[in-house]
Parts: sequence; C-alpha cells; structure tokens
Amino acid sequence: MKTLIKNIKQIFGVTKNNNTELKCGNDMSEIEIIENGWILIENDIIADFGEMKKFTGIDDWNNTKIIDSDNSSIIPTWCDSHTHIVYAGNRSGEFVDRINGLSYEEIAKNGGGILNSAELLSKTSFDELYKQSSERLKKIIKLGTGAIEIKSGYGLNTHNEIKMLQVINELKNNFPIKIKSTFLGAHAVPQNMSQENYVNLIINEMIPEIAKQDLADYIDVFCDKGFFSPEQTEKILLCGKKHDLKPKIHANELACSGGIQVGVKNNAISVDHLQFTGSEEINLLKKSNTIATLLPGTAYFLNLKYPPARKMIDSGLSVALASDYNPGSFPSGNMSFIFSLACTIMKMNPIEAFNALTINGAYAMEAQDELGNISKGKKANLILTKRIPNLEYIPYSVAENFIDKVIINGKIHQDSETNY
Repeated sequence: MKTLIKNIKQIFGVTKNNNTELKCGNDMSEIEIIENGWILIENDIIADFGEMKKFTGIDDWNNTKIIDSDNSSIIPTWCDSHTHIVYAGNRSGEFVDRINGLSYEEIAKNGGGILNSAELLSKTSFDELYKQSSERLKKIIKLGTGAIEIKSGYGLNTHNEIKMLQVINELKNNFPIKIKSTFLGAHAVPQNMSQENYVNLIINEMIPEIAKQDLADYIDVFCDKGFFSPEQTEKILLCGKKHDLKPKIHANELACSGGIQVGVKNNAISVDHLQFTGSEEINLLKKSNTIATLLPGTAYFLNLKYPPARKMIDSGLSVALASDYNPGSFPSGNMSFIFSLACTIMKMNPIEAFNALTINGAYAMEAQDELGNISKGKKANLILTKRIPNLEYIPYSVAENFIDKVIINGKIHQDSETNY
C-alpha cells in the first residue's frame, strides 16, 4: 500500500541526507524545511519526499492513496520519553491540597502522592488498569505522540510492579506506536517498610523476576531529597545493569541530589527533571552521552522552579523535552503545551523546543533510528496540521488544537485499538 501526500505547505524536521544525529547546543536551533512539498509512504515507511515543483510522479500508481494536504503542514510525531500513564484513578484531591498550601513533599509525608497511587493501584484489577491506561494512550496519540516511554512505580511491591509492567507490555502488543517500558520500583518507599529493606527487596527479588519475564527496557530511580540517595541509586542501577536494564534517572527535581552525578557515572540514557542544575552538573553532562530531559509540565503544575534550559543549551548540551504524564504532578500528555512552556518560561526558541520534542526525545528512548524526524526509511509517524502560518504558531497558540490528522505507521489514526 502506498500513500502520497501532496501540496504540503511546509514539511518541518526533514533530513535529506538521513542524518539522525542528536542535536546539541547551537545545533538545536537548526532545522530543515521543505516548502510546498510531497511525501510518499510505502506501507509503514517514509519512502521519499521533496518539492512539488520537482515531483515527477512515482513508478507504480497501483494501490496508491492520494491525500491532498491543501496547504497544511507536516511535522514528525512527538517522542515522549518520560511518562507514568499506567496508574489507577486520579489524585484530584491533592490538587486542592496544593492550592491550600501543602507542598509536594508534605503531601507525600502524609501518605499522599505516590503512596496514594500505590494504594489505589493495589485495589485495581489488571483488566481495569489496562482499560484506564489504554484510554490515556488513545488520547495522547490523538494529540500527536508517536512514541512513548512508560514507567512502573505505583506498585511498590513485587506483585504490583509486575502487574504494571505487564499492562505496559499489553499496551505494546495492542497499540502501533513505539512503547518503551521502564521499571521504577524505587519511586518511593512503601509504608511499614524501612528504606534499606525496600532497596534490598528491589535488588534481590524485583529486578531478577522482572528480568526473567523480560518486562522492562530500562531501570529508573527517584534520586532526590526525601526519596533515594545517590548510594542507594547506584546499588539499584548496578543490579539492573547486571540484568541488562539500562539506567534512566529522576534527578535534581527537589534539590541538588547527586542524581546527575550518579546517572553520568553509570552511563544513564537520560537524567530527567533537573530543576536544580548548576555549572558543575552541566559540565559533567557535557562530557557524557547522557541526555538532559526536562519536564516543564511538572514545574508548572507543582509551581516549582524550572530547569535552566537556556544555560544548558548555551553550554552545548543536548536537551530533550517530555510530558511526565502522571496522576499527581502533571496529569496530561499534551506535548504541544510542553512546547509552549519550553518557549515562554524556559526561553527555548521554537526550533530548539521542536528538536527537543522530536529527534532528541527519540534519542532519550533509543528510538532515533526509526523516529524523531522525516527521513527516508523511517517510520511514517506524522502530524498533518490544520492550516498554520509557521512552526512557531504551535507554541504561540497555547492549547489550540492544531492537528488535522495523525498518521501512525503510514495509516491515519482511528480512535480505537481495533482500527490500527
């Protein structure tokens, strides 16, 4: 099956030489654009593209669907490399608690936050948890996400952590977008257990069993004030690495936690959050292959300070952006809103933010060979926009739905698993 999309006003995020390099520093402000273009899709792959004025047709028009974009634009789908969309219920009550003055840490100490979600999840069946999670995934695909990383972390015991990862695995089986799974048992310490005993449980029981069942691609730890120390984090990461789980780290969201240092030391794919990041941490990251993943939605929703994106990019770092979709600190997977926050609050220019949401996001979940830009041979995961004047209109028009169609694996997205 072939699909030809013609009369495209602008194609953003093109790589004519199949260059899929990570964007760092000044390179984050670079973008290739085709004006008045076309794209040919064969099955689920981008086969070719170019300018309409140079279009000479295709060799075989049989079984070819033609879409006239009518001067709409096309961008690659978003790559959301940090989410927690597998959870039960919601935490809207805590939203009111924060309005009334309680901090994130105070809510957690009172048994709320992650522990609240863990209690809800323990009472939720596999089928119900899958149903709730799949509805969230359908919504974010409609919002233009074509690849996603999903974490466990609301189980806090072996049975429920495995239940979460099995739900993620079922989502992988039933949805066409790229899904990466992360084991985040070290998200909080369950009630009635010491931190030392819980770390030992993760190392001696959870990780071996999860590896045996092949349920996760990555391992993550919430290395921050009031949660897990750098020493505990390293013990967990080293055990994970022995079982072929690559590290990703929650770091420096609430304080200078040492999470960036332990992440770099252990060759983490990414370190995420990073509100408290100084020159020392930036220099460490610059000498490493670890990607700085920023989650401005969480800072917005919790009223926290924002990561120093401008300083990071000006220092030559590679920066990715992700949603952190979760029930407590950002219950949304709307990446176009993240686009707006990155520009308005963190002073990233629109091209930098676009690259952070696409190709750098793909790198932060090791999907860069398939996704992240528009390149021959990559998956045809595309957003066909409504008529917009330019790329910067997307973050400028805050919360406006700019999407006409989402194409996943060469097919127009339908709002049902059975239609993929």
